[in-house]
Amino acid sequence: MILNEQNLKKMLQEPLKAEVYYYFSTEEYLVHRYAAKTLARLVQQEEDAEVTRLEGPAPSIEQAVAAAGTISFFGTKRIVELALLEPAAMNDTDMDALCDLLASLENAVVVMTTVFKDEKAKGTKKAKKLIDAVQKYGVAAELLKPGIQDAKRFAMEKAKELNTLLSNPAAADLVERCGTEYFALETELEKLAAMSGYTEITQELISRRGTQNIEANVFDMVRLVTARNKMGALKKLSQLFDLQNEPIAIAAALSGSFVDMYRVKCGVAAHRNYAAVHKDFEYRGSDYRLRKSGETASKYTRAQLEEILNVLMELDTALKSSAADNKVLLQLALCEIMQIGERR
Repeated sequence: MILNEQNLKKMLQEPLKAEVYYYFSTEEYLVHRYAAKTLARLVQQEEDAEVTRLEGPAPSIEQAVAAAGTISFFGTKRIVELALLEPAAMNDTDMDALCDLLASLENAVVVMTTVFKDEKAKGTKKAKKLIDAVQKYGVAAELLKPGIQDAKRFAMEKAKELNTLLSNPAAADLVERCGTEYFALETELEKLAAMSGYTEITQELISRRGTQNIEANVFDMVRLVTARNKMGALKKLSQLFDLQNEPIAIAAALSGSFVDMYRVKCGVAAHRNYAAVHKDFEYRGSDYRLRKSGETASKYTRAQLEEILNVLMELDTALKSSAADNKVLLQLALCEIMQIGERR
């Protein structure tokens, strides 16, 4: 059973009646988040509940059996948390014993979590066996990697928890800078909420005081280039210099942006979507970066992008070998890129 965040929120608003809850994902934050919510809900339902936490990757099955099988003097259910267990780290005997335990729970609830290294790890024989066993007796929830909209909703909900306003456009800006990784978003939100005096995290505050991600800042500059805003693009470049970013690092991020655009452009010509391009070129994380690059690439022809990449290749050589001022070389290259973009 695959549950998205909306399904989980609905489930956690109702009385929890299952005997087993197993949360697994490649995203660590998600399994921590929903295991914590489930445990809190169970404790709320069961007054004086006793919680036993056993750590992975290969928790002691003997201890788990003892904790789950102990009859409370007051008759309350026992709650056993098997945190961050890894099926691959467990031997066959322990895996069989764990599955048997899940099938024979009488006065206990078991909450388990696993953070898989990748999709391949999730597909191992032991992992499938555990998931199948849980599905028979409780809830096995695969927590999917958050997309852009998921991350925006998370940011707005987290800001609300901090008694701070965050508009949809501001949430979009925040996700663009931080990505869809919830740990990074939470840390940034806590910082910006404090800076705002717990009033409102505005787009201006995010731009001025948010994490200075060189890739995000360079992409802002690229959008100014695409919009033919020469003064704005050169001003943004000056700001990057003021932030003590090295010209070589700026040039690398600039090249990365145009390489992404060129790859997406070639992908469209070959009838390959963003996901396919993301996989073909072995990108890591979300394909959000490629989606944004695709929007920008639509302003250029393939020939223009090839010409721009040649300019950037020459810039890279000059930065590493010329005695000229590197900042001036970068400014000249940016002006040349803007001239190429103006030709239609």
